[in-house]
Amino acid sequence: MAEIGTIARPYAQAAFDVAKGEGNLAGWAVFLEAAATLASNEDVRQLAQNPKVAKSQLASLFDEAAKPVSDSQKNFLRTMIEQSRVDALPAVYEAFVAHKNAFEGSADAHIVTAYAMNDAQLQELVAALEKKLGKKLKPEVSVDESLIGGFCVTVGDEVLDMSVRAKLARMQSALTA
Repeated sequence: MAEIGTIARPYAQAAFDVAKGEGNLAGWAVFLEAAATLASNEDVRQLAQNPKVAKSQLASLFDEAAKPVSDSQKNFLRTMIEQSRVDALPAVYEAFVAHKNAFEGSADAHIVTAYAMNDAQLQELVAALEKKLGKKLKPEVSVDESLIGGFCVTVGDEVLDMSVRAKLARMQSALTA
């Protein structure tokens, strides 16, 4: 069986092309996120794999939950269901967001800090990161006290670890080498 990422790529590209053509990237992102969330539910996955459940019933469930607003979104959902690709919807959503971010020149930034940051501190950090990386960032912040101090930022496959924990680990490695 083909890997989910391989299956999802052409669907994500098609969704992106249609969304771009409609000028509705944000609307498609919301729609695909809802569909992906539903498809990630274990009960829905079992329903989708059950041969006794009609594809029309599954389509009705997705129509109610994902709320496609355009005919193209409804057709996309129907195609995914008819081709038995419901399990690929979360990967389609991730690939769609990657296409959307690349098109908009932006990226998701996962920022983990040792302590909660106020808005001014976060804006200052994001501005510095945007300057360094050359793209608009959409920050998602969480707190992990085990960092001791500082922060760790992940943007795509780039990781910038400026935490005290990482600095201590580097010092330990240098001292024991």
